[in-house]
Amino acid sequence: MQTVQYASQIVAELEKSAALLSDQEAETLVNSILKAKKVFVAGGGRSGFMAKSFVMRMMHMGIDAYVIGETVTPTFEEDDLLIIGSGSGETKGLVSIAEKAKSIGGTIAAVTINPDSTIGKLSTFTVKLPGAPKDQSQSDFHTIQPMGSLFEQTLLVFYDALILRFMEKNGLDNDKMYGKHANLE
Repeated sequence: MQTVQYASQIVAELEKSAALLSDQEAETLVNSILKAKKVFVAGGGRSGFMAKSFVMRMMHMGIDAYVIGETVTPTFEEDDLLIIGSGSGETKGLVSIAEKAKSIGGTIAAVTINPDSTIGKLSTFTVKLPGAPKDQSQSDFHTIQPMGSLFEQTLLVFYDALILRFMEKNGLDNDKMYGKHANLE
């Protein structure tokens, strides 16, 4: 198969995944972001890169948002929201973060393939994303892509869709957001 054919197959898989997203779960997350004093986002590996891109867009919208583990991340408090993106919902470091956030009393949202996971059970609510786990032999959902690629791509698309919904709800447009874009590049 040629690279273009692989790219087309990846896009087809993403279209299938996007069609399975829950508007209700997404709306719950958007409303939780709107209510939160501060928003914290975490993810391991490539899911962590998706978290960083999501936080960047929230900052562009004027949301007080942070990536867990960065040197400028403030204290998590009761009025705050923690969003954890984890395909398995079992990543040890993320489980520890969820346990700590739960003990503080803030809201926790798990964005995961597996809502019944440890992180899912620690969360206030979950958003189920379609996708194949890293070990595809454990799933009915199959992909041509390696390991968690489909989940990670779906996570980025989902996060960007949340941004569009937030923009819609708050009357924001690209020009207003661009005013908060980095200007020392």
